[in-house]
Amino acid sequence: MSRAQLTRTGILRMALGGGGADPLLPAEGGGGRRAPFLLRALRIAVVVCLYWFTSIAMVFLNKYLLDSPSLRLDAPLFVTFFQCALTAALCLGLSLGAACGPPCPGLPALRLDPKVSRSVLPLSAVFIGMVTSNNLCLKHVGVAFYNVGRSLTTVFNVLLSYLLLKQTTSLYALLACGVIIGGFWLGVDQEGAEGTLSWTGIFFGILASLCVSLNAIYTKKVLPVVDGSIWRLTFYNNVNACVLFFPLMMLLGEFHTLYHFDKLGSPSFWGMMTLGGVFGFAIGYVTGLQIKFTSPLTHNVSGTAKACAQTVLAVICFEETKSFLWWTSNLMVLGGSFAYTWVKGLEMRKVQEDPNVKSSERNETGV
Repeated sequence: MSRAQLTRTGILRMALGGGGADPLLPAEGGGGRRAPFLLRALRIAVVVCLYWFTSIAMVFLNKYLLDSPSLRLDAPLFVTFFQCALTAALCLGLSLGAACGPPCPGLPALRLDPKVSRSVLPLSAVFIGMVTSNNLCLKHVGVAFYNVGRSLTTVFNVLLSYLLLKQTTSLYALLACGVIIGGFWLGVDQEGAEGTLSWTGIFFGILASLCVSLNAIYTKKVLPVVDGSIWRLTFYNNVNACVLFFPLMMLLGEFHTLYHFDKLGSPSFWGMMTLGGVFGFAIGYVTGLQIKFTSPLTHNVSGTAKACAQTVLAVICFEETKSFLWWTSNLMVLGGSFAYTWVKGLEMRKVQEDPNVKSSERNETGV
């Protein structure tokens, strides 16, 4: 997943997985009656296609904004800052819309509380590292290699779960992580053999994987500060990020770059920037839809298949030629991710069905 799938996807996925209903998601059929099979299948197909389209489009849009030869804008922090500002504005707009319309308890009135903002600040720092490193990885590597470049999130999840939470991982899950690591290193080797390797992109890809894992841990800690409201957390997170981005942009000279940017007054440029921000915000919503109408396990499988389609589409669109071993590295990463998801799904189902496991332990495993 990209800023994508990152950009607020991890937070929304945690909230939805935690059992809280999203007020923006359509409710299931009432009265205990289930929709006909064909209707349910069609609805699921539409939701999955919507997720695929939004996620893939967001990656390609961000690649254009970050590294397009025709645009020539070397200001990745500004692109990320703009998307965070737009997300905060959209959250505020949704909140005001809910206040003017029918009551919607899941969309609370948003106001900026400095005390809450300070409490969310540690998460915001990790969040900045996550979205910035994702965008910098995408800037320095091709879209085709992007999935492999930041494929170590699962590995960091296992490592941090052991180091910080003292949670062990099964042998089969560790073997799946080994396949992912092997695919990552094979991909790096093949990128180097083809002369397209960017060690800067690899560095930011690894950093992005680490930050995604840390973001999930800090989100869990900070959610009680905002009364468990994912919308309030998203709002504070992005407002804090906007404030923190200013000194970073000044330090890296991006204001000077923007001053000399020849397309700063172009409506098409701002249209693409706005579209990228809207897709970045929308990915969290469509992720929630996919989880609601399928399951977290199916969502992860769908995400893995989407990454495969995204890679193939990028190779075709950019007219690239890749070796057999390069494709093997992608298959190893995707296969390892699928295997890990499947193993963890089976383990969670076994724990949920075991009557000897306490409910608190079931909830911890689910999270």
